[in-house]
Amino acid sequence: MRKINWFIILLLLLLTINFNPTTWSEEMPEDFCYLEKAIPGIIIDLRYKSSNNFLGRPVKGYENARCVLSKKAAKALESVQEDLQQMGLGIKIFDAYRPQRSVDDFVEWAKDINDTKTKKNYYPDVLKNNLFKDGYIAARSSHSRGSTVDLTIVGFDKNGKAIDLDMGSMFDFFGQKSHPDYQAIPYQAKANRLLLRTLMIKNGFTPLAEEWWHFTYKEEPYPDTYFDFTTK
Repeated sequence: MRKINWFIILLLLLLTINFNPTTWSEEMPEDFCYLEKAIPGIIIDLRYKSSNNFLGRPVKGYENARCVLSKKAAKALESVQEDLQQMGLGIKIFDAYRPQRSVDDFVEWAKDINDTKTKKNYYPDVLKNNLFKDGYIAARSSHSRGSTVDLTIVGFDKNGKAIDLDMGSMFDFFGQKSHPDYQAIPYQAKANRLLLRTLMIKNGFTPLAEEWWHFTYKEEPYPDTYFDFTTK
């Protein structure tokens, strides 16, 4: 009888684990919540639900979307809102939880190099066929884990209307101008970026080096799970 090489079997098992580092789920966990209910006064502008985004159309998975985040991340975000309210300011959410099917839609859009109708506004200095190579589009997103949020700060006019603070670039702009430490923007925009970054870090979020609006809750409850449920 041939002797079993347990070392080889163990090595194969380890390789299997390495090649499949994530799990997938199509169910919304009980420890997720709707941000409009969780955070008083929050303003929500889900860009991927509309045509006001870099695809120029609603994104798959956002047809009837509501703004969702893990309860832990939402609680930390509520603290950011409270900090800003003391200054007469508030937060506006562009995106939070993002279904995997929406990420897949980004990928398919990026592959169609002939669709460039939003290039002038969103990626004027980047070739569309370089979006993967340059890291602007990827097959997976931290948003799908449920504890990443894209946001900005708003002020209010005398009638209570929310006005976005100047951040030096538009949301989802593909280019160096979106980097938090980019210098060729007005002083006030730098100060606004710094305020957002400071408050988010203070309340437990980790910033992204390429996007001033993107933050992930450091103690996210599902660091290895990518969700694909949709909301109604």
